[in-house]
Amino acid sequence: MNLIVIIIIGITCITSWRGLNDIRLFEKFKFNVAAIISKKEYFRLVSSAFLHADFMHLFFNMFSLYMFQAAVIYFFGNIGFLIIYFGSMILGNLFSLLIYKNQAWYSAIGASGAVSGIIFASIAMAPNEISVNFLPGWIFGALYFGYSVYMMLNPKEWDNLGHSAHLGGAFFGLLYAVLNNPELAMRNWFYLGIMSLPLIYLSYQIFVRKKIR
Repeated sequence: MNLIVIIIIGITCITSWRGLNDIRLFEKFKFNVAAIISKKEYFRLVSSAFLHADFMHLFFNMFSLYMFQAAVIYFFGNIGFLIIYFGSMILGNLFSLLIYKNQAWYSAIGASGAVSGIIFASIAMAPNEISVNFLPGWIFGALYFGYSVYMMLNPKEWDNLGHSAHLGGAFFGLLYAVLNNPELAMRNWFYLGIMSLPLIYLSYQIFVRKKIR
């Protein structure tokens, strides 16, 4: 496994463990709308990705990162991997900030946005070759986007997932991959188009119908 990935996983595990055992640290560095907007604590857009709700949350994110990091590094190198990881992390949280800016209480933690970017950057380059849960990558991507969009537009009390961060991160990874390898993306245009339909629908609901804001 790549040294950069090992370092990211190591730091995330250490800070997540510390956060689970130190509520003051957890509260200081988690994503929180009021703290970011009112106090200008923009560091939370990054620091929140290094905290997790529990060990299963941490394991799932780090295992997913491990499974998909090799494809991203193969196509985009170490610098590309870092751009996708942190760009997806920040854009995912910025999207959450946009969606929940009027809900000061909203908080979130976890690397899911960053990991979603890694997953979808790899799927964008090899939508048929990469499989997720025994599904071709592009079918998984369409279902993932569709479910996330549905849950954002129809929130449930029992659902505590940060779908906005997932979508923002996945979009960044997808966009970065397409812009940096347009020839390969064009060969996969059909699969990428199908995957993007839920995102187009969500954009319509947010920016035209103003359903969420």
